[in-house]
Amino acid sequence: MSETETKKAARDPWDLPDVSGLVVGVLGGTGDQGRGLAYRLARAGQKVIIGSRAAERARAAAAELGLGVEGADNAECARRSDVVIVAVPWEGHAATLRALREDLRGKLVVDCVNPLGFDKQGAYALRPEEGSAAQQAAALLPESRVTAAFHHLSAVLLQDETIDEIDTDVMVLGEKRADTDLVQALAARIPGMRGVFAGRLRGAHQVESLVANLISVNRRYRAHAGLRLTDVEESPGR
Repeated sequence: MSETETKKAARDPWDLPDVSGLVVGVLGGTGDQGRGLAYRLARAGQKVIIGSRAAERARAAAAELGLGVEGADNAECARRSDVVIVAVPWEGHAATLRALREDLRGKLVVDCVNPLGFDKQGAYALRPEEGSAAQQAAALLPESRVTAAFHHLSAVLLQDETIDEIDTDVMVLGEKRADTDLVQALAARIPGMRGVFAGRLRGAHQVESLVANLISVNRRYRAHAGLRLTDVEESPGR
């Protein structure tokens, strides 16, 4: 093994970058999931901009959250943000991203959309033509850096102001380590939460689909289930 390969192998996976100065935009920030993520990140000290198709709705939601959160239409939100979380409904996913292609050029995009259908038997996973919502985002945004994360979080817990910590892991997928490290670090800004690398975007369908199972768990046990990955320990002293 070469010296370069040895250095790569020895790299601490928990040595993550400082993301405290990044501006985070949340497209779909007036919906439950987007609003919850915006609240948690702003509460952790992150600068957050909520995006919506209607700027007035975004500004109203931002005013309700406080914490320095701003509201804007989707295009302005995308332009002003360093990292953009996509939390729009699946039905509007493709149209929203297609319209924002230029505004999202060069941005780190974090897709957390879960393509689901519902019938009398409950929730079930849909499989987009591209393979997953994240892969659809990557196809529609060829000049953006697309990752996938934040799929398995309870909107109820995220928005509950009485809860100080969200006890869960966030599975992060992407093509470049520098990008997934940034998303992991962003997840870690929220108390109780860890970001864990879970592979490349081709694995996003499995991660998105698991939400259907969590919905079944939550209905049966009247819970707000998340995920914890076993035997993934942080480095001593961290």
